[in-house]
Amino acid sequence: MKHAIQALGWATTILWILVILFSGTVVYSAMQIKMNFEEEHQVTTSDNALTRSIPFSISNGGLYEISELNITTLIVAENETSISRSTSLVPLIPKTSTVNEIHNISVSLEDILDKNLTYLLLNDTDLNVDMFIALTYAYAIPLKISSNLTMPWGAPLYNLAIGGISIVSPNQVNVSLSFKNHAFFSLNGTVRLEIVDSNNRTHSGTADIFVLSEDSYDKAIPVAMEATPGDVVEVHLYFDEMYLESWTLVMAIG
Repeated sequence: MKHAIQALGWATTILWILVILFSGTVVYSAMQIKMNFEEEHQVTTSDNALTRSIPFSISNGGLYEISELNITTLIVAENETSISRSTSLVPLIPKTSTVNEIHNISVSLEDILDKNLTYLLLNDTDLNVDMFIALTYAYAIPLKISSNLTMPWGAPLYNLAIGGISIVSPNQVNVSLSFKNHAFFSLNGTVRLEIVDSNNRTHSGTADIFVLSEDSYDKAIPVAMEATPGDVVEVHLYFDEMYLESWTLVMAIG
């Protein structure tokens, strides 16, 4: 019995030594993990959504594998309404290796409209971005970090205005439309303008739009209309093939 107790004591001591050594190597190895997000991002569009692709790399210079890497970003408006939640998963990063991946952050303009956040289309503001990074190290130790920052949001239709109406001919008027694209993406599509007169008749005209980020648009849209400017009651704007198909904006003549 005495020998058994002594053996158990030695085993416990050895176990603690191994635990201490393992802990030390884990701490050392964890300090060799490096993550880098590149500054240049690619923007793509599909299904009324805008996706910003952010390349990143994670270098595992330690002695153990990294598994279940999870990067999640949550974009929230000023009123705490969630705009976007995007997640990237990397199943395994072997020891002494570097993995290059892409984190895609998607924003649906339809969601912005559905959540009554249309002010984001017309006004610049700041958005809150919460980032969460979680991983498992050496298949045993979960690690989590989080950060919060603000991201400037540029309105695609900043300072949108409908100017005066000018008569071109007895059957046509020109309506001036202007705005500046402060967004990080280009606007490419068609704008349809409808004029409602005092007799509740509708007159329409269209124009193709291609406005790069930080460029301005200031042009006149021709409208077939047998009326005078004084007959105009209101103006409707429709944005087609420009991520905003479901949005109609009613404006007064400036």
